[in-house]
Amino acid sequence: MPISFERAFSIHDDALLLRGQRTSILASNIANADTPNYKARDIDFGAMLRNASQQQVGRVAMASTHRDHIAPQTNALQPALMYRNPLHPSLDGNTVDSHVEQAKFSENALMFQTSFSFLNSKVTGLMKALKGE
Repeated sequence: MPISFERAFSIHDDALLLRGQRTSILASNIANADTPNYKARDIDFGAMLRNASQQQVGRVAMASTHRDHIAPQTNALQPALMYRNPLHPSLDGNTVDSHVEQAKFSENALMFQTSFSFLNSKVTGLMKALKGE
């Protein structure tokens, strides 16, 4: 019986990729906290993960009703960047709130570590199964 890595890893591999991309986005926000007119960006992680899982399972497919419709160009693992609504926008047009960004960065790092731990336990379980332990 072949091993299905998609079923074995479930969604944790996609979660790691999305968390890594989100880490880069949040780090960019923190680095540009003093840049005039810089707009804080983020992704909707939950929506992107749902999209990735639906594409992985193949349950949802977009249908077009006319031959001239433009096909969607979004990829589940290429997140759509959105602008964050600032709590206290600065006078120079910068929308980065350092405390919010640091909290989001810490939360994302914790969730990355959690997904990594789940994925590691799956791999460990598969290795034990292959060794016959």
